[in-house]
Amino acid sequence: MGDFWRDTAVKKIGENHWRGHLCEGWRIGEVPNGGYVMALGARALSEALAHPHPQVVNAFYISPTELGPIDCFVTVLRSSKRTSHASVQMIQKGEPKVILTAAYVDLNVSKGPNWSSFQADKIPVWDDCEIGANSGLEFRQRVDIRLASGGNVFRTGKPSGEGKIEGWLAHQDRTDPDVISLLMFADAMPPPAFNVFGKVGWVPTVELTVQIRALPSRGPIQARMQTSSITSGVMEEDGTFWDTEGQLVAIGRQTARIRLKQ
Repeated sequence: MGDFWRDTAVKKIGENHWRGHLCEGWRIGEVPNGGYVMALGARALSEALAHPHPQVVNAFYISPTELGPIDCFVTVLRSSKRTSHASVQMIQKGEPKVILTAAYVDLNVSKGPNWSSFQADKIPVWDDCEIGANSGLEFRQRVDIRLASGGNVFRTGKPSGEGKIEGWLAHQDRTDPDVISLLMFADAMPPPAFNVFGKVGWVPTVELTVQIRALPSRGPIQARMQTSSITSGVMEEDGTFWDTEGQLVAIGRQTARIRLKQ
């Protein structure tokens, strides 16, 4: 059992009520990473629903979470043969922190046609990419980030002007990725705004949606994060994620605010 599995564990407290614990090792500054928080809520859904795998999860981050216990209250909205729909309120100290809505399926039996215009860029392999991207962050104790492009801003402080960062993601303990960890990896890359404005002060997530397309194979995840527009300090971040077999395993989009250093 790896660090991620242990640190997203939940325990059933009562009917439709699970409790987890937001652990050290996953913070960006003082706040637990949003993808990590989403993954813990998704673990509660996996426990509660008839279907094991998230197909799409949406999270609104109402206020910052903190280390310690967090309660997950699940509402099942509908359950059919193929899909379960549900929501989760994640509450700390009596205050709503995150609201999740989700559709769950069994990816092992999913069938249908395939087509995609998403293409994974040809980037250097894991061992040839630089270790970087705010390596002093606590979050880096749990997630190994290797950058193939966009890393110059972390070395020199000078952005390229291109709103894109690419590279590889893996658990530091080398546990292979699972479907729930894809939710965390969808929020693990540095914000592409860094490659536009430089290392800005803080980029808090307002909303995050992650679509899971397939169960990942063993090994690191190839990631591409990019933004096309930043308006009045608000940015969209589009993420695409492939496994080592070149299979598209997840797509993410989030809305984030950019807070410049004073």
